Amino acid sequence: MKTLIVIPARYASTRYPGKPLVGLRGPDGVEKSLVQRSWEAGRSVPGITRVVVATDDDRIRTAAEAFGAEVVMTPETCRNGTERCAAALDVLGRDWDVVVNLQGDAPLTPPWFIEALVEAMAAHPQAAVATPVLRCDRTTLESFREDRRAGRVGGTTAVFDAAGDALYFSKEVLPYTGRDFAEGETVPVFHHVGVYAYRPAALASYAGWPEGALERWEGLEQLRFMERGVKVACVEVDARGAEFWELNNPVDVARLEAILARRG
Repeated sequence: MKTLIVIPARYASTRYPGKPLVGLRGPDGVEKSLVQRSWEAGRSVPGITRVVVATDDDRIRTAAEAFGAEVVMTPETCRNGTERCAAALDVLGRDWDVVVNLQGDAPLTPPWFIEALVEAMAAHPQAAVATPVLRCDRTTLESFREDRRAGRVGGTTAVFDAAGDALYFSKEVLPYTGRDFAEGETVPVFHHVGVYAYRPAALASYAGWPEGALERWEGLEQLRFMERGVKVACVEVDARGAEFWELNNPVDVARLEAILARRG
């Protein structure tokens, strides 16, 4: 499988301006930018053909080139990471089996999450889009609830059918449970991991569609596919004991640094 990883990085984030250049201190005391840690995560995935950072900002381009990344400049008009991946293909060409969108706020994404996505696309050549989902444990579920109680837009949850195709994604905690869970009890909430695998043709179609109503209200780019009748395959992944969280808000910097420290 000829696989391209694109890391979309936008400086002018609505909720967190300058987020790609925010520093994250590792257990060795070294601080690296969010986009660098995301690029290193992409580079750690076996079997990937090429990894690029896609941005419209010279500050991000300068920082990324300084740590050795290949950078593709894309238009300021890109409204989300999927549109930016589509724009990157306008520069790089469409001769790819799979294009992976490793969003620049998810540097803790384990390499086997991406491997599982690519394997799912190889096993199901009819699949246009796939994304990983991770069953929440009690701690992650409480983190979701804490964000909602504080009025923060945090992580995303996913619900899907028996075939694994997405029914909906939301910034709310879905499905509603209304109770706490005991130690060892199965939690029926799935954390959507913000990584996507696409066929180049799916990206080309996406770029030509207007923003969908649900996409706009939720602020979730993948809903545009669903609003157009394109199935999004949810690939359940195993954390294998690794903690996972994205950087959505300033408060998440401390969360991510604590996870990095525990990883050692």
